[in-house]
Parts: sequence; structure tokens; C-alpha cells
Amino acid sequence: MPRFFTNELDEGNIVLTGSDAVHIGRSLRMRKGEAVTVCCNGIDYNCTIRSITADSVYLDLVEKHRCAAEPKIDVTLFQAVPKLDKLEFIIRKSVELGVTRVVPVLTRRCVSRPTEKDFAKKLERLRKISAEAAMQSGRGIIPEVTPIVKWNTAVDMMRELDTTVILYEEEGGKSFAGVKLDDKQSIGLVVGSEGGFDGEEVALAVNAGAERVWLGKRILRCETAPITALSILMFLTNSM
Repeated sequence: MPRFFTNELDEGNIVLTGSDAVHIGRSLRMRKGEAVTVCCNGIDYNCTIRSITADSVYLDLVEKHRCAAEPKIDVTLFQAVPKLDKLEFIIRKSVELGVTRVVPVLTRRCVSRPTEKDFAKKLERLRKISAEAAMQSGRGIIPEVTPIVKWNTAVDMMRELDTTVILYEEEGGKSFAGVKLDDKQSIGLVVGSEGGFDGEEVALAVNAGAERVWLGKRILRCETAPITALSILMFLTNSM
């Protein structure tokens, strides 16, 4: 069933406009009576088409329910910025796995060092990738991709979450099994770029409450690590 996303919805008058309406009428060539799903804030609204005009599609609500594909936890991925193609891959796969928000972070060892202005030009494409992945994987939301932030800003954002884990290959880390996740609703996952993290950066995150986590003896690429860690998080919290 085709899925469309909106941030606001009136159950008594569900209308899709703009590019969504064009896609339904011209690309999908859907007709009156056919079924579509409208996703709003994690809720799936299963509808049938009442009528279609040149720029609007009017829907009748059949039923609504919480999107089964949405995890029980809200995960914010703090991803140190890698090269653009790797970041696109990370966003796509993270959305498929259930991430709620992706925060690109500029750290000391980032090989790719875009300015805020340059990164802003890429943001529309990255958000489009998130939307495409959300639609493909049956998500109930389009996960947010934020503008690029500096490390101190990212650490301040970590403080607002219930718990944060930082992937760190040096001494002092624990396995995911040692992280208490049972009563946590918002979780931060912090992953380095190709060059990993500077020790001072890790210390700053730990002082803000982050726990160092070790993924094992094999060294994972920066685009493999977040996918592995997200899979583990979702499994441990029964959110797969």
C-alpha cells in the first residue's frame, strides 16, 4: 500500500496536496476507492481515495493504529562526518533500522571537513534519502537529519537524552550487554568518522554521561559501525 507522510492531520478531512497528490494521480494512476496509508507522528492512517483533482487527493479514514515498524525507543545517531557517499549510506540504512534522528558532527579527525554553509547545500539531498528510506521500510515517521554541528554542541545534545553510548576502540569500553537499557526511552549513539575519536573528545562525552562501548576485536569501517550498533540496540530493546 502506498505510504505518504504529513506532520499535521485532520481525521475528519484528510487531504494530500502538492507532490504527493501529483504522484498519486499521475505517476501511480490511482483511482477512487483505492487504498493509501498516511503516516503522521508514528500513527498509520489507512484510508481510501474519495476523489482526486489536479492538485489534491481527498481521503476517507478507514482505521488508524500505531505504526508497527516504529521502535520502542528514540535513537539519535551522532555521526562524525565521513565522506558524503558514506554518510548517505549511513543515513539510508540507519533509517531502515529505526533511527529517530541523525546528527552529523564535525570532529577533530574528520577527513571530510565541510563548512556549515557547504553542508547546508547537501542537507536537502540527505533529508530526501531519509524520506525515501522511511517510505521503503514502512516507517511511521521521516527521521530528522539535522544541520552539521560541532562536537561541543553534540555533547550538549547528548545531555538531554536518557543515556548515550559512544563507540570507542581503546581501553575502558564495555560490551552492549553491560549497558542498562531497560528503562531508557531516548538513547544517543555516537560513532566516529574514518579517523575515529580524539581522546579529549571521548573524555568530554564521558563527563557528560556517555558510556564507552566496544564492538569487538575486529576493526569496523565508519559506515559499518553505526549499522552494527543500531542492530544491537534494536535487538536488545525488542525494537526490531
